Amino acid sequence: MERPVPLDEEYFFEGRAIVSETDLEGVITFANRKFCEISGYSAAELVGEPHNIIRHPDMPKAAFAQVWKTIEAGTIWHGLVKNLRKDGKYYWVDTEVSPMYDSNGKVKGYMAARKPASRKNIEETAEIYKKMIEQEK
Repeated sequence: MERPVPLDEEYFFEGRAIVSETDLEGVITFANRKFCEISGYSAAELVGEPHNIIRHPDMPKAAFAQVWKTIEAGTIWHGLVKNLRKDGKYYWVDTEVSPMYDSNGKVKGYMAARKPASRKNIEETAEIYKKMIEQEK
């Protein structure tokens, strides 16, 4: 299988953020136009699917365990994520995931906002994730 190639993130983002919302189980309930453009999926293909539809195999399970632990505690998680496009290309994003609340103050889902990650942060994080994956084996 051919190794996926990275996108030119700065070109694709054009200053706009990727935004998505999920329910409490991580099923996508909203995907903005930029998310669709960058992921290569239509909104119809994304909504109703688990957010891990775009998970790259280079992402360690422990990284997502930490995301869930953080957001389920009602706090914001911030970090880098490597995502896989529908066409097999990948892209890194600087991500912030936060709980969304209903009018009674109860968590009703989660919102993620993403922007391009810096080359320096990608290099540092990729090395950390590589070590984490090796530990998972």
